[in-house]
Amino acid sequence: MTVPPSGGTDGLPDATAHGGGGIRGFTVLYDAHCPLCRTARRWLASRAQLVPLEFVPAGSAEARQRFPGLDHDATLRDLTVVADTGEVYAGDGAWFACLWALADHRATAERLARPHLLPLARRVVATASSVRERVRDPWSEPADEAAGYGGPDDRADCADDRCG
Repeated sequence: MTVPPSGGTDGLPDATAHGGGGIRGFTVLYDAHCPLCRTARRWLASRAQLVPLEFVPAGSAEARQRFPGLDHDATLRDLTVVADTGEVYAGDGAWFACLWALADHRATAERLARPHLLPLARRVVATASSVRERVRDPWSEPADEAAGYGGPDDRADCADDRCG
C-alpha cells in the first residue's frame, strides 16, 4: 500500500516543499527477525541522509503504539515506511522512499520509479522479499549483529560501496 504524497518527482515525496508540507522524517518498520533486513537497516543508517530515517522493529509494541491504524501483520511481510506527514509506503514504495532519503541515492530512486524501470525495480524488491522469507527466523531473538559477516565493519576497503 502506497499513499502518494502531493508534489515530488515521479510520485516521490518532495521533502523540500515550502509551507510546512515537506517530509522531515521517515520511520522505517523493518523485520528485526530477518538477518537480511537487519543488514539493510545498518546499511541505510550508515549513509548520509537528506531525510532522517528512524528504525522501529515491525510488529513491536513501539510500532503498535505509534501507528495503531496500521496492519502490523502486513508490516512484517513487507518493508513499511511512515512519513512524519502521515503517508505510508509499503513494498517497493517503501524501498524507493528509503533510497530517496539518502544523499547519494536520491537520483537512483527517482530513476527506478520511472515507468520504463519500475517493472525491473519491482522484480528486485519481490526477489529480496522472497529471500527474506527464507532466511527469517521468527523464533530467534531480534539482534543487531552482523548477519553473515565477521564483524559490523570487516569490509573497510568497501566502505564507499565502490569496490568490485
